[in-house]
Amino acid sequence: MTTINIKFPKPAHVFNRQIYDNLTDYSHFTEIWYGGASSGKSHGVVQKVVLKALQNWKYPRKILFTRKVGRSIKDSIFADVLDCLSTWKILDLCKVNKTDFTITLPNRSVFLFKGMDDPEKIKSIKGLSDVVMEEATEFNLDDYTQLTLRLREPKHKHRQIFLMFNPVSKLNWVYKQFFQEGVKLNATKIAVHQSTYKDNKFLDEDNRQTIQDLERTNPAYYKIYALGDFATLDKLVFPNFETRRLNRYSKDLKRLPSMFGLDFGYVNDPSAFIHVKVDQKNKVLYAIEEYTKKGLLNNEIASVIKSMGYEKEVITADAAEQKSIEELRRDGINRIRPAKKGPDSIIQGISFLQQFKWVVDDRCVKLIEELENYTYQKDKKTGEYINKPVDSYNHVIDAIRYAVEEINGKGATKVKLSRNILF
Repeated sequence: MTTINIKFPKPAHVFNRQIYDNLTDYSHFTEIWYGGASSGKSHGVVQKVVLKALQNWKYPRKILFTRKVGRSIKDSIFADVLDCLSTWKILDLCKVNKTDFTITLPNRSVFLFKGMDDPEKIKSIKGLSDVVMEEATEFNLDDYTQLTLRLREPKHKHRQIFLMFNPVSKLNWVYKQFFQEGVKLNATKIAVHQSTYKDNKFLDEDNRQTIQDLERTNPAYYKIYALGDFATLDKLVFPNFETRRLNRYSKDLKRLPSMFGLDFGYVNDPSAFIHVKVDQKNKVLYAIEEYTKKGLLNNEIASVIKSMGYEKEVITADAAEQKSIEELRRDGINRIRPAKKGPDSIIQGISFLQQFKWVVDDRCVKLIEELENYTYQKDKKTGEYINKPVDSYNHVIDAIRYAVEEINGKGATKVKLSRNILF
């Protein structure tokens, strides 16, 4: 039996109070950790799970960390676990496979990191002791159900599933399953923990001030990302859409032209890249693939587009970022071009997109989040909705507006697209 001694300084120097108070409580099958941005919930759950795995259990634990889309794991939960192991000075004692995304601890406990975008691979995993769902609102109820069914190995004591998320809208499955009025939770099986940035004593003053400023600059974001509350939605801009797994090899999709859009972001907002196909005859828009991430430099955006196989495609990008567009061209994205922004282009673009039925691949998790949260503004004096959307939850949607510019009001594609990407 391997014994690992971790010498912590005072707990106050390592853990936030909320996670410390629940550090060794394994009595609830489901633990829900939700709240605002920078509240320390994800970091705290990682700390708890790592410590749990290092316990001298009779049987080494087998823990699955998962996100809806597998490619987002490397820079998120996988990096968080590595950072925790390194901070606690036990990383050198672990076996890390950065190809298969597995970590074996000195006591033979194993961490697996996989996406739910291929649920069949998840179903093949045997003997799990615990599951961690990062950004749980990106999943659906069936994903959650399938993951709970994986936790049935009787040799493992204190089996648990952890859900971590920002609350977003009340349309989400998590709200309906655990928070909706009338839902009665079994307190012996489910523990709910809410936190905000005020609960994170390790947050620096600059980040604290940025979150506080949202109250003035973006009230919709403030409620979710500062206060950690579920959003009460007003009138949705796109109230009806369908989500399902799209097969890009299918005959129906192969025949449709591909269109690509890019909206730039950096610190507070993500850069958003989208691939759509549009059936103009039947008025159906298919969202095929997305990529969104904050903090991307332009050369990193170019690398992402190349890795996705789209560097030779016509890409329409935000016209306000002419310098960024030129830098992307210099980095090999030669057919990128600025969108043609005119008066009321946002309203006109939305009106055009509202003519279509939307079918969204279930792996386009940020687009789905935006569609569930993109609302019209209310007139403060009259309380009536105005024909102008709230400037929140619109980055992927803006990229789609740019992508379909060629057919917006023209009825036919003006530029021949180089090819359809097949996967």
